[in-house]
Amino acid sequence: MDSLVTAAARSLAMGDPLGALNRVALREDPAALALRGIAMAQLGDLPRARELLRRGARAFGAREPVARARCLVAQAEIALVSRDLAEPMRTLGTARAVLAEHGDRANAAHAGYLEARCLLLIGRLDEAGRVLDSIDADALPPVSRPGPWLVAAGIAMRRIEAGPARAALDRAVQAARRIAVPALVAEVERAVQAFEAPAARLHVRGEERLLLLGDVEAVLASGMLVVNACRNLVRAGDKVVPLGSRPVLFALVRALAQAWPGDVSREELLAQAFRAREADESHRGRLRVEIGRLRAELGPLAELHATERGFLLQPRGGATVGLLLPPHEEEHAALLALLADGEAWSSSALALALGVSARTVQRALEALAAAGKADCFGRGRACRWTARQVPGFPTSLLLPAALPVG
Repeated sequence: MDSLVTAAARSLAMGDPLGALNRVALREDPAALALRGIAMAQLGDLPRARELLRRGARAFGAREPVARARCLVAQAEIALVSRDLAEPMRTLGTARAVLAEHGDRANAAHAGYLEARCLLLIGRLDEAGRVLDSIDADALPPVSRPGPWLVAAGIAMRRIEAGPARAALDRAVQAARRIAVPALVAEVERAVQAFEAPAARLHVRGEERLLLLGDVEAVLASGMLVVNACRNLVRAGDKVVPLGSRPVLFALVRALAQAWPGDVSREELLAQAFRAREADESHRGRLRVEIGRLRAELGPLAELHATERGFLLQPRGGATVGLLLPPHEEEHAALLALLADGEAWSSSALALALGVSARTVQRALEALAAAGKADCFGRGRACRWTARQVPGFPTSLLLPAALPVG
């Protein structure tokens, strides 16, 4: 490596992309292409950065696997920032293995951090945790060290573990303050604000109160029968009944939980679950069928009793019933929670994160755009979406997460 390339690399490590470009801007050799790509990424020109890194990786070829793997990691980081989540998942694992095999501990650790961050974004928390545990954090350059702690905090927040989340955020704050890079400090501060914001509302016996993440954790551990409208499940202690794929059943149990300890009339249940303004005998027959299905689903947790006017939810063991709601209820709330991170998302990445079809996401984005809550720019595969308005802070309970196993 010649002196100009070495000096340019040193400038990039110090956060001086213009200084790096002054040294290699007119060069077309593989190392210069890669450094120019990283410099353009730091300056925010991601399309140009992506093209330069692609050319650099192609020029290095199979004869220089370490340099090529570094280019792939840089491309994956750009894709991650651009919220094009499929590409990092294809390349990071292979690039990380090559770097580790050839003794490049720093870049291998950085690739592992990026992989864990991508897995966190799409809600694969167990896999993200395993990758994070395998990272050699001491090998990371100082500017990257807050990152793994932010990922660890994100995992804990989505698992509703307030203590580990706070501890990880404290470590991230300490690391960011030591480095004193304004953009990094701001990113950590946003994560702390999200942790300290209300995570949910709890509705019990007609009264509501806001809960922080630690309060939600305490409610879930209390033995209360919780109908969780953030994740569409019913939970009592360690027993969980997921109803995310059964929207009619969840609408019924939500209405029953909201009215508890009272009952709910058949007409109101029909309106909530089937949006039936005028019920006929076919609607009542379907309600009986769906109540039977709900009774079977909730068998380990609660009973459903018919009353003179409707139905009553009765938890087993005399537990209290609580309805857990987002702090601000919005249509397409989970989509807004993802967009609220301030990055520009592709519709395919949103579909991957939420586990739904691309067409479902596209319809929801069009509805949000019509309501003035989301904006898009670019065309075709380059189209990206951002949130225009987000009510308060998006709760981590709305972000993708694996369901707890009962």
